[in-house]
Amino acid sequence: MLKPFCQFVIIGHSERRAYFNETDESVNKKAKTLLAHDLIPIICVGESLEQNEAGLTHDFVSSQVKAAFNGIPPEQAATCIIAYEPIWAIGTGKSASPADAGRIIGLTVRGAIADIFGEEVSQKIRVQYGGSANPDNIADFMSHPDIDGALVGGASLKPGFVEMVKATASISL
Repeated sequence: MLKPFCQFVIIGHSERRAYFNETDESVNKKAKTLLAHDLIPIICVGESLEQNEAGLTHDFVSSQVKAAFNGIPPEQAATCIIAYEPIWAIGTGKSASPADAGRIIGLTVRGAIADIFGEEVSQKIRVQYGGSANPDNIADFMSHPDIDGALVGGASLKPGFVEMVKATASISL
């Protein structure tokens, strides 16, 4: 039903997990279904403020990534997109620093992918940052070598979104 209208489908967003009881298992099933129909899943992962402050970010996010890709062949996994969205940063005006987001993406997200599929696949998968990106911080996020793009939510509905696009136009991704 979606195929004529879109190429990408966001799954596992924190609001879906919180309000509709979407689980790691259901994210995995959705990813498999989307891939079977030649749609590209954008798989959202991220930790709560409590998990972050307790030092659980690495284990929690790594677990989400591994569960999302359970049973997916490497050639299909390489076509997926992962969005690291720390839950505590979505819509709060807070954001991870580009260095922290890049570290989590590079070590935790890509590390989990490398554990499953090897380093080559981990480098093929596009990993985005999402979590209160705005015109003032987008260039710093996009300049980080481990961040491949941004998943922009609420800011895409504001006039400043044009400034976000302009701020990234000269950055080589």
